[in-house]
Amino acid sequence: MVWLKNNIRTLLILIPVSLIILILVNPLDFSSNNSVPSPLSANADAQPTIVKEEAVPAAEPSLTMTMIVDVKGAVHSPGVYEVKEGDRVTDALKLAGGETEEADMKFVNLSQKLQDEMVIYVPEAGEEVTSGPAVSPEAITGTGAGGQSQKININTADAAELQTINGIGPAKAEAILAYRETEGNFQSIEDIKNISGIGDKTFDKLKESIDVK
Repeated sequence: MVWLKNNIRTLLILIPVSLIILILVNPLDFSSNNSVPSPLSANADAQPTIVKEEAVPAAEPSLTMTMIVDVKGAVHSPGVYEVKEGDRVTDALKLAGGETEEADMKFVNLSQKLQDEMVIYVPEAGEEVTSGPAVSPEAITGTGAGGQSQKININTADAAELQTINGIGPAKAEAILAYRETEGNFQSIEDIKNISGIGDKTFDKLKESIDVK
């Protein structure tokens, strides 16, 4: 006690000084209670971003050309029918109700592609038809009204018909069919000279026997 009394003034000076030194050496970390969240932690509770997919517009349907054909002869419902580009004779016959029991189908090329304004004729059994298939009258070889020979339509005739033309054999007939598939219809009878092997001399032999209408 005696020492305390003698040194109280010294203690009153040392204690505040010690506290000041302690604060300077170990400052309080106030930032721990007011820390700013990192970007990663800030986004931890955030709602996920929803990316909306843009609707892809539906492709417009391609336009298909329609054509008109006339179906005649031994069919259940002869008449004029609307068909689509790429349809064939068999499709037109279905629209006409199919062939009758009297029809002679061996002259009909069911696989032939249709063309606008085409006439499809189905003969009856026993009817005289010199060549097939029985399509547009221009495509039938034979004697027409008045005893005049009818021409072959090189835009509609099949390989068998083409070979009935003077100067056209199997190879040239196939070449004509291939030309129609790649280049389209002949615009004039002179266009047949575009076929390999058909020159001016051959054309002179067959020009009276062909047509493009």
